[in-house]
Amino acid sequence: MARRPTITDVARAAGVSMATVDRVLNGREAVRGDTARKVSEAASRIGYHAAPLIAQRLQTDVPQMRLGFVLHKERQAFHQAFAAEIDTAVRTAPMIRGSAQIAFSASQSPADFVALMMAMRGRVDAIAASAVTHPDITDAVGALKAAGIPTFALLNDFAQGIRQNYVGLNNVRVGRIAASMIALAAHRSGKIAVFIGGHRWHGHELRETGFRSYFREFAPQFTVLDTLVNLETRQLTYEATLDLLLRHPDLRGIYCAGGGMEGAIAALREARSPGEVCLVVNEVTPESRAALLDRYVTMVIKTPLPELCRDLVGLMADCVIRGPSAVTGQHFLRPEIVLPESV
Repeated sequence: MARRPTITDVARAAGVSMATVDRVLNGREAVRGDTARKVSEAASRIGYHAAPLIAQRLQTDVPQMRLGFVLHKERQAFHQAFAAEIDTAVRTAPMIRGSAQIAFSASQSPADFVALMMAMRGRVDAIAASAVTHPDITDAVGALKAAGIPTFALLNDFAQGIRQNYVGLNNVRVGRIAASMIALAAHRSGKIAVFIGGHRWHGHELRETGFRSYFREFAPQFTVLDTLVNLETRQLTYEATLDLLLRHPDLRGIYCAGGGMEGAIAALREARSPGEVCLVVNEVTPESRAALLDRYVTMVIKTPLPELCRDLVGLMADCVIRGPSAVTGQHFLRPEIVLPESV
């Protein structure tokens, strides 16, 4: 099989440095027109896979677009990966020359999300945020819409009827998937625990709804305990999990519908043998991957970030170019199921 041409091959064929090819490909800095054309011709000549994108970068009529993103939990591996995929999706989006402005909320407070979103007014053409569901967020989305800036809800739906689109997983289905795995993997009846990040995370509550509905329908031999709020923090989840294990010797399963899974993993490592309590979490991180391998995590439900970010940027660009749709929508992606044998 012939070797696929690389950026090094393009640089060699064009007689320029790899840094120059990178600048042309990603639009990082201005490159002289004749140099950029030389890179484009070389890429096309040797069959470089991104040659069409390089050619697109040379088109002066491709619209420039500034896209804003507000995430949270900046230090967490998932949100770092999310930001990296957003940046890649914006830089490589077809038919636009895009730039991404990414900000991280310092907390789950609606005020922090609102401040970051409103600070982008006049600086971006569209905004996507993983914000909480709250009236203040709804008001901010309405103000942005009035200013001609459409807003997209990421992973957690908010401002329904005002935001342009929700992009993420079908959270009711995610909860049912989690429940079905615990019901299958727990070989004896007993108690089941579920954590949510907070009552303002509409997506978590939808996951809880799906989770409970599955047990009512297909596994009534299990008792789902009262839902615990962990504020997506490791320490709260750790302490609450140890308390659950102490008070409920027949605890068979735990589902972390949001963040904080590191605490549940640490508590199970301390107090139980691998596989004794089924643990289902969301997103592959260094901690959840290690716990899968050690059999402390039974299954991870993963968001397909590259696909999500490509679809999101495409929806945002289309909305800016064509104008907002009068009908708001939902764009669901299929979750990925990760088991110990698949990591």
